Amino acid sequence: MKATLDHVGIAVADLREALAFYRDALGLEIEAPEEVASQRVRAHFVPAGGAALELLEATAEDSPIARYVGKRGPGLHHITLRVDDLAAVLARLKAHGVRLIDDTPRPGAHGSVVAFIHPSSAHGVLVELTQQSEALEGIDGRSQGND
Repeated sequence: MKATLDHVGIAVADLREALAFYRDALGLEIEAPEEVASQRVRAHFVPAGGAALELLEATAEDSPIARYVGKRGPGLHHITLRVDDLAAVLARLKAHGVRLIDDTPRPGAHGSVVAFIHPSSAHGVLVELTQQSEALEGIDGRSQGND
């Protein structure tokens, strides 16, 4: 399995304060926000070299990000690794007894599909796996921009 660091997810309690730091103080460019309805979150990607930072803003009080911030406060939420064949990676992880949050891929940002590995199997780190939309072309009738 080849995996590449895609992004690091950061849960924020106050988006204005987060933007003041990442955009204004550090001078990084913030991409337009994207709603991820399945997660009840708004994602603000900040390109940083070959990977990105993802500022996660809850859009509902019962969203995973709202619960995370309420319990632990703002901060590092997850790391995301990009893979070429998410279904195959999930099958391999299951065969190795890895505890998964998602047994099958679900919709993610930028037309991708994602699945999460439970922190108990990843030494305390929430790991998101993602397969980009370009890699989904021809799979289950998907094509880029048609997810």
